[in-house]
Formats: sequence, C-alpha cells, structure tokens
Amino acid sequence: MLDHNLLINLIVFLSAAVISVPLFKRIGLGSVVGYLVGGTIIGPWGIGLITDVDSILHLSEFGVVLLLFLIGLELKPQRLWILRRPVFGLGGLQVILTSLTFFILLSLLGLEKRQAIVISISISLSSTAFALQVLGEKNELNTTHGRSAFAILLFQDLAIIPIMATLSFLTESSSNPGSHGSIKEILFPIGTIIAVILAGRFLARPLFKLVASSGNHEIFTALSLLIVIGVSILMNQVGLSMALGSFLGGVILADSEYRHELESNLEPFKGLFLGLFFLAVGMSINLGEVLKDPILVILLAFILILVKTIILYFIGIITKHSKEVSLNLSTIISQGGEFAFVILGVGVSLSILPKERADLVIAVVTLSMGLTPILGILKDKTSKWILKEDQNIKEDTIEEQNRVIVAGFGRFGQIIARMLFVHKIGFTALEHNPDQVNLARKFGYKIYYGDASKLSLLRSAGAEHADLFILAIQDIDVSVKIAELIKKISQI
Repeated sequence: MLDHNLLINLIVFLSAAVISVPLFKRIGLGSVVGYLVGGTIIGPWGIGLITDVDSILHLSEFGVVLLLFLIGLELKPQRLWILRRPVFGLGGLQVILTSLTFFILLSLLGLEKRQAIVISISISLSSTAFALQVLGEKNELNTTHGRSAFAILLFQDLAIIPIMATLSFLTESSSNPGSHGSIKEILFPIGTIIAVILAGRFLARPLFKLVASSGNHEIFTALSLLIVIGVSILMNQVGLSMALGSFLGGVILADSEYRHELESNLEPFKGLFLGLFFLAVGMSINLGEVLKDPILVILLAFILILVKTIILYFIGIITKHSKEVSLNLSTIISQGGEFAFVILGVGVSLSILPKERADLVIAVVTLSMGLTPILGILKDKTSKWILKEDQNIKEDTIEEQNRVIVAGFGRFGQIIARMLFVHKIGFTALEHNPDQVNLARKFGYKIYYGDASKLSLLRSAGAEHADLFILAIQDIDVSVKIAELIKKISQI
C-alpha cells in the first residue's frame, strides 16, 4: 500500500506547480519564478506543508541530470571538440576573473583568507539549471549568447574536480603529507571518464540494439533511465558532478541511431523533475536567515549579480562579441549556482567556514537564482536604450534581388544556404545579428545585415517577387510577424 504521507506530498507539489506557474507566466515573470515562489510558500519557512527539503532537493537534481543528458544528445563529439575554445577560453576566464574579484573584495572587507577563497570560488559559479531553463523558454539555446553561456557552464562543471581538490589544501592539516591522495583524486575521475566513453561505444549501443529489436517500448525507456542514472551516480562517486556525467553520456550517444527515441522517452521525465528541482530550491530559501537582516541579504544578492554582470559583459567585449550578445550573456548567468551549496557545505565540514556565515551566503545565492528571470525581463525592457548606439548601425544596402530569400543565418539557415549553393541557386541572405553576419562573411557567404521584420528591408530584398522565402529565425514571435508581412506583400 502506498505511503499516505507520500501521496499528500505529491498533491502539495502538484498543487503548488499548477497554481503558481500559470499565474507567474501570465504576469510575464516566467515559470521558474512561479516554481520558486510556490516552493517558498509550501516549504518549512512558508506555511510548512513540506519539511524534508534536503531529500527532495537531492531527488529533484535528477531533473538537472536529464536536462544535461538531452543537451548532450544534441552535441555530437565533433561539435563538442569545436566548442573547446569557448569552453576553456570563456569558461576559464569567467571563473578565474570572478573568483579573483570576489576574493579581493572579501579580503578588503577583512575576511580571513581561507574563508575568502571558499566563498569567492563558490559564488563565481552559476546555475546550470536556471540559465538553461530560461534560455530554453526563450528559444535562445542556439543563439550566440546561448552557446557562450553553455560553454561557460560546461567549464564550471569540469572545474569542480580541481576546486574540490583545492579545498582539501585549505585545511589546517594540509601541511601534512597528503599529496598522493590529491593526485589520486584527480587521476581517478579522468580514468572513469575514459571508461565511460569506452562503455558508451562498445556496450551501450549493442544494448540499445538488443532492446530495440525486442519491440518493447517500456524496456527501452527503462534502459534509457538506467544509463542516465548509472553514469550520473558513477561520476558522483568519483567526485564529479552528476550533471557532467549525464552530459557526457548524452554526447557519447549523440551520433547513434537511437538519439531521437531517447529524446522522446526522456523529455517528460526532464520537465517533471526539473519543476521539482525549482520547487525544492524555493523551499530551501532560509527565510529565517533572510529575515534576520533582509536589507543585508538583498544588498549582497544585488552586489553578487552586479559584479558578475560587469565581469561577464567585459569578457564578452574582449572576446569580440557585440554589445548585445555581451549584455545577454552577462544577464543570463550572473546568478549564484547550486554548486555553491556543495562547496560551502564542504567548507563548513572542513572547519574553514562557520555555519552561520555559510548560511548567509547560501541565502544570498538562492535569492540571486530567483532573481535570474526577473533580471532577464529588466534587460529586455531596458536593452533598447542601453544598446542605442548599436541599434544605430545602418542596415546594408541590398544590391541584388534573387528568387530565393533566406531570413536568418544561424545553424538552420546555413544548412539551407549550403543546399542552395550546391544546386547553384542564387539567394539573398538576411541576418540581424552582426556577429553572425561577420562570421558568415569570413566563410565567403554574401549576407546582408538587417532586420527582416522591417517592411522596407523586405521590399529592398525583393520579397514581393520572390519565388521562395525561407524563415530560419528561431524567435517564434518574430517569425510569425515576418510571415504575416510576406503574406501581405508577396506573390508567393
């Protein structure tokens, strides 16, 4: 017979999600804020319907694991290799600069050096779950800033190994001989990663083939979940993050013939557990700590977001991204992350940090995570005047009119362009992202900078007389607007 308390908890979770998420989406704050507020209300610091937050938080991390696995399925190993520069370049620069900046600030405030190191490293990391969820809701995962944000988040997952090794050197007993253990702690995870890659190649695929041949859909789903959970737990046991393990598993299976079946089987589980994760984060917000000194907590959360936003914007500019891309990047991952809970917890267990100070930082980090969607909305509202100078860039004068027009030159637009080029069909390409325009021109494409949702540009490109107009723009609202304009003016 089912546990009565389990059923009640399930009803509470579903009720919180069903009531809060649609409400907050309706007022424009997004589903993530809805989950957070719902979790805060039902949690121990709200009306107290749920008290065992830690167990729920651990269980709900499976949502983040599934999210990273499904993203990994979209990245073939060759494409991941192409990402090595942004991962280690952008990611390394972000973690080092942010940690160093916060370390200097905390040291100037008189914090003991070891405590400053632990806190600065913990708050330099961002929330993979929050950032990717917000990017996904806005259909921005494959944009320039979306890919850059993902590269930084991936590096942060990789950085957990050396970070955890560094913490062991900060203890009072670090002067004792223990270097062999530390070397082992680094080499063992590397060996495990190699073993997982080999197992994915030579064991997982034959297993999927065997199960698929049986025609049993339920067993295929069970095997999918088994592999995701198994790889994640294995990685966790050797000191790596479960999310990194699941991402690696997804990449290994990205070029297999079962990729699409895996996606369709796991997508419902991802949404369910990810929602539970956001509810659990809301429940874990220590309102008692916040209410001790609410002004201090809010001020510290604001400083955390502001400093990270400035650093990320600076990194975007020096890596030759446009102001718009740099602004989008800086606002999407300027929050603290779930890894801060782990690092601060280790800091307390090693007697580096007093628990009261760790609780304060955790409250600040959690609040910053909750502010992420709101920060994105503020950015959308204010970016017009912030980027006024960029928006004054003149659109290109279109010197030709082809029978085919391609609006949008991202991944899909480039595939279409290659097909047209192979068949020797002339086309006019339009793109509103200056970074994308410059990149395409480097590869020899003739592409025009401009906003395809403007009637003047469409007329200039000859949309009235085109035989084919291809919409390759990710933003659904913009695509619908362009389609309506084309319907009005064209003969297609």
